[in-house]
Amino acid sequence: MDNELLPYLVGAPVLVAAAAAVLLGRRRRSDAPPQAGTEPTGDGAAPPVVTAPEAPAPVDGAAAPTAGPDDLVVPDDLAAPPLETPEPTAGRLRRLRERLARSGSPLGTRLLGVLSRDHLTEDDWDELEETLLLADVGAGPTDELIDALRTRVRVDGLRDGEQARAVLREQLLALVDPSLDRTLATEPTTAEDGQRLPAVVLVVGVNGTGKTTTVGKLARVLVADGRRVVLGAADTFRAAAADQLQTWGSRVGVPTVRSDRDGADPAAVAFDAVRTGVADGADVVLVDTAGRLQNKAGLMDELGKITRVITRTAPLSEVLLVLDATTGQNGLNQARVFGEVAGVTGIVLTKLDGTAKGGIVVAVQRELGVPVKLVGLGEGPDDLAPFDPEAFVDGLLQT
Repeated sequence: MDNELLPYLVGAPVLVAAAAAVLLGRRRRSDAPPQAGTEPTGDGAAPPVVTAPEAPAPVDGAAAPTAGPDDLVVPDDLAAPPLETPEPTAGRLRRLRERLARSGSPLGTRLLGVLSRDHLTEDDWDELEETLLLADVGAGPTDELIDALRTRVRVDGLRDGEQARAVLREQLLALVDPSLDRTLATEPTTAEDGQRLPAVVLVVGVNGTGKTTTVGKLARVLVADGRRVVLGAADTFRAAAADQLQTWGSRVGVPTVRSDRDGADPAAVAFDAVRTGVADGADVVLVDTAGRLQNKAGLMDELGKITRVITRTAPLSEVLLVLDATTGQNGLNQARVFGEVAGVTGIVLTKLDGTAKGGIVVAVQRELGVPVKLVGLGEGPDDLAPFDPEAFVDGLLQT
């Protein structure tokens, strides 16, 4: 054999093997089944995709003949992070009382400072009224509280600071109304055909109130209570919203249903999220929506479509409105619009650790006729708590 031909003959099997591997890879990609959760939604848009938070299964070295030992090593910076364990919800609101006690509640301090004076003049009552209005309690509730306090002072008198505190606590608690049902409807239901259906919670609100973050924190609350959760990223108009929500879900092992492109139909994503929740046996499906407030008609059309599409599969359990506790009357205007359009069943107040504006709890409940069910207490991942009227009032009166 000619020595000049020897290198070509030796290298030929290698070239043939490489070509075969390329052809096999192309065939496998063409035969691959469609990704889960990518069925057409009927509107011609790119279908939603379910993103699971679990780490991929270990690769079997025998399954990939061309893979060497180095190919099976997962770099440290790509390894899936361990799942976080959310803090139990019991006792979360205690942190609010502790914060108020450390900082001194401006509202409680001012009210008690006036009521503890020896003789209350009209100027004192005017000061009380001004303090309540500045705390966003609202004109109507403020008048009620001042009238009730005047009556108690005239009939019983206020002998000392402790009696003033007790009277003020009683009247503030009456305004916050502990009789309202503040439980979240997150129990699965059963359809007429016996199919188990998850509770569906629609979360609405304008941009800037912390809505998507609140959905992520609420997922942690539910996981801490032992619920199986699916997230629906139906805010398809803000590019980072789906990524943000998916990050929240991945930390606690919760899958997120999202679209693979911006501007997709939010109703299609919401529908796919509920359908995924049914298929996975989830207890709760949380659907985040866009925070646009361009006009009432547009908002009504968008939320109306989402609601109609969702209820084809499962009934809506809750419609939660997220409000920034520091926005005052502007927040009440937002609440009014959403209340008329979305059928709000409960309120989530974020940034309630801004204690000077605690009166917004009273005002927004009066405005919508629905209770505050959850409150955001800070920036931490577990700083969302079920609202407890007594703990809240006690926190306001810490000095």
